[in-house]
Amino acid sequence: MSEVVVSPPEHVFRAAINLPGDKSLSHRALILAGMAEGESRVANLGPGEDVAATAAVLAQLGVGVDDGVVRSPGVRAWRDPGGPLDCGNSGTTMRLLAGALAAQPFRVTLDGDASLRNRPMRRLIGPLAGLGANVETSPTGTPPITTGDRALAGSEIEVPIASAQVRSAVALAAIQAEGESIVDSPPGFRDHTERWLGAFGLGERLSATRFRVTPGAVPPAQYVIPGDTSSAAYLWASAAIVPGARVETLGISLNPGRLGFLQVLEAMGARVEAEVTGAVLDDLVGDVIVEGRSLQATKVEGPLASATIDELPLVAVLGAYAEGITVVADAADLAGKESDRIGSTVEMIRALGGGAEPAPDGFSVVGTGFLESGTVHAAGDHRIAMCAAVAASGATGPVRIEGAETAAVSWPGFFEEMEHVWSSR
Repeated sequence: MSEVVVSPPEHVFRAAINLPGDKSLSHRALILAGMAEGESRVANLGPGEDVAATAAVLAQLGVGVDDGVVRSPGVRAWRDPGGPLDCGNSGTTMRLLAGALAAQPFRVTLDGDASLRNRPMRRLIGPLAGLGANVETSPTGTPPITTGDRALAGSEIEVPIASAQVRSAVALAAIQAEGESIVDSPPGFRDHTERWLGAFGLGERLSATRFRVTPGAVPPAQYVIPGDTSSAAYLWASAAIVPGARVETLGISLNPGRLGFLQVLEAMGARVEAEVTGAVLDDLVGDVIVEGRSLQATKVEGPLASATIDELPLVAVLGAYAEGITVVADAADLAGKESDRIGSTVEMIRALGGGAEPAPDGFSVVGTGFLESGTVHAAGDHRIAMCAAVAASGATGPVRIEGAETAAVSWPGFFEEMEHVWSSR
């Protein structure tokens, strides 16, 4: 277990930065390229361990991934791996491939590390079964997942939660089905997969939440992955905590489902400016500037909580530096992430002298305007490790992070990049 000590910035920082390739889009680009017959190219692929897990699983299915070039026989010619597919710590790998593999003529098992084996997967069963898929999990609804060996038929699928991963799994299965499908769910999800399928002529948006999937072959394509919005959030939060600080993130994903955290920052008083500069297969890309000001408490609930699910531990950190009591609700899914993020977030705030209380579906944080020096245990969770570093932005002294190596799951070099940003003028 590695340990990192993060000292507060020595001055008000101002930086412009290019982020690593977006993790969510990297997974999707690799899987769609792997489903296509022929050669695709993926530029600026995300560097994290989770993305590497997707590439490794595809390799076991007969897909070559080499330096951003993906060569595949096509999804209908994927080979039987003859054993479990190891998804490592990546829930995205497991959920999306559970859908992509659902129409295979063989049974295949998706497994992962001890942390992933505790993640909820039962939510995939009903939606995929609606297409005729035969999906099984462990008796507790956790991995391993077994799927395949069924012909699929188009249907109208209602996903009961706002989950981009479940919707994507359904869509990746439905393009291999006989007949059209419609996917619907509550709002608050990211629609990356659906935008890309629409650009390929394999689907159409019917309303804010309804998407029609048209079966067909995914074509080989050129993917240019924008900067990672979820990674940018740590730099935005750090700037928001320090009045007068400024961070400009260039060429990142501006998918509407990824902007919930910017809404939270604005609600808390930070200055936020976003400009669309282009798109990748109909998925928006642009630049974002965040400047720090005095923060006010807020409440994050409903669709906004779904849209910011990965950033909610950061909301807790911001809440500690705000005036008032910040509340997160309607986020029970936090308990089923890489750690129980309700508990680990509360423990992080308390370890740094802040006031936080857990709730069944979230937490509350008392804003004192500062956090203290202390030690945070990352709990095997990359987002807790990275949040602890952000917490040092306005702390009274250094923050020691135990288990800091887990940040490499999504952003190798995160701590060095944070130090670079804080040293910029």
